[in-house]
Amino acid sequence: MRMLLTARMDTEAANHAVDDGTMSKMVQEMTETLRPESAYFTAAEGDRCCYMVFDMKDSSQMPPALEPFFHAGAKVDVRPVMTMDDLQTGLAGLGR
Repeated sequence: MRMLLTARMDTEAANHAVDDGTMSKMVQEMTETLRPESAYFTAAEGDRCCYMVFDMKDSSQMPPALEPFFHAGAKVDVRPVMTMDDLQTGLAGLGR
């Protein structure tokens, strides 16, 4: 299932991770673990924020996928998302 991961980093913890070099390593490890189809990095509500769209085959993928962000002091959200094709297929299934 296609999932959207949102990780909003605590500013103080993220500053420390940038300063000591662990931020770059964490992002690299996360992209290797999740193999996202897309990844975006921005600021949200004054914090560093990461958005990744990836395929979750099983819910057991959640701990290895999310723990590095939790350890970095991030607020994490994961939710299923659809492409336009997925939406069209779902709407067609309504039979209306």
